Amino acid sequence: MDFDLSDDQQAFRDTARQFATGRMLPEAARWDAEKVFPVEILREAAALGFGGIYVRDDVGGSGLSRFDAALIMEELASACPSTAAYISIHNMAAWMIDGFGDDDQRKRFLPRLCSMEHFASYCLTEPGAGSDAVALSTRAELRGDHYIVNGTKAFISGGGRSDIYVVMLRTGGPGAGGVSTLVVEAGTPGLSFGKQENKLGWNSQPTAAVIFENCKVPVANRLGPEGHGFKIAMMGLDGGRINIGACSVGGARACLETASRYVVERKQFGRPLADFQATQFKLADMATELDAARLMIWRAASLLDAKSPEATQAAAMAKRFSTDVGFRVVNDALQLHGGYGYLKDFPIERYLRDLRVHQILEGTNEIMRVIISRRLLMS
Repeated sequence: MDFDLSDDQQAFRDTARQFATGRMLPEAARWDAEKVFPVEILREAAALGFGGIYVRDDVGGSGLSRFDAALIMEELASACPSTAAYISIHNMAAWMIDGFGDDDQRKRFLPRLCSMEHFASYCLTEPGAGSDAVALSTRAELRGDHYIVNGTKAFISGGGRSDIYVVMLRTGGPGAGGVSTLVVEAGTPGLSFGKQENKLGWNSQPTAAVIFENCKVPVANRLGPEGHGFKIAMMGLDGGRINIGACSVGGARACLETASRYVVERKQFGRPLADFQATQFKLADMATELDAARLMIWRAASLLDAKSPEATQAAAMAKRFSTDVGFRVVNDALQLHGGYGYLKDFPIERYLRDLRVHQILEGTNEIMRVIISRRLLMS
């Protein structure tokens, strides 16, 4: 594995960093406080190529790699993990259409998704099927050239605001082989939404239940053949786990940098906090763990780009480690700030609230351990 970034990679990483610091960071606290979904900023990000990062370029995508995406996500999350995470989810949904849709579907949906004229959501989780995703019960009954869909999806980022919903649902019997994927467009009769969830963090993106009541969806909106939906979902999650890990690293890196500056300025017992060995050792541990997390993400992304059979396990390892480390580093940064870190006048508490959910979504970190241990015990 080559740890030297190419000129192109350095260029779009720098572009993402400049966009994050110049356009996202100045507004991130307000988005959080006022629960603003920053539509225009998202479309500016799309104009830089971040609306279809690994979508093919014939429909407006950037055609970049998963490794490239990890670089971009870290930079965007250094300003606002919540908004960066929504961009990741949007990209996951767009990638599913690009990777498994036919030419008509790709041309119908992807140009406006890549420009973020339209926004996308990914719908897997249900009230009774979280970690046990294969137990999903949202059902689509085939009637002529349409499916009639009934069921509810829970905790959907973009719910009630997105234009496109990529939905995993049951068209066959129990188990993974009975799951298919439909693209449901906003405004479809029978599609409705629950109330906006009142969350601890991730306040710059709307979150709501997505409800289907005799929702009539054309067969022409099915991605791939019937029965392939669970495979599509799991392949999407490999990349999503890498991205959310990168978002944790980005948010934690910002907090480490903030804490490093603060301990130089803050004095106690007549000396800067930075002069105390306990502070120095804490910062050293934070930086070391964060670098290890980044390297695990890079490795997992490289394996996914190479279509390695080890990619799923590597993504689970990277997600588990980086999201745990990311939250711990932010918490340590808050501790170094003392009481000031607990105030909303400082940015640390926003990062703490945003990064906490990364240990839950895209498969909980307990499920990551299941994936890793299952693979170990098979060998």
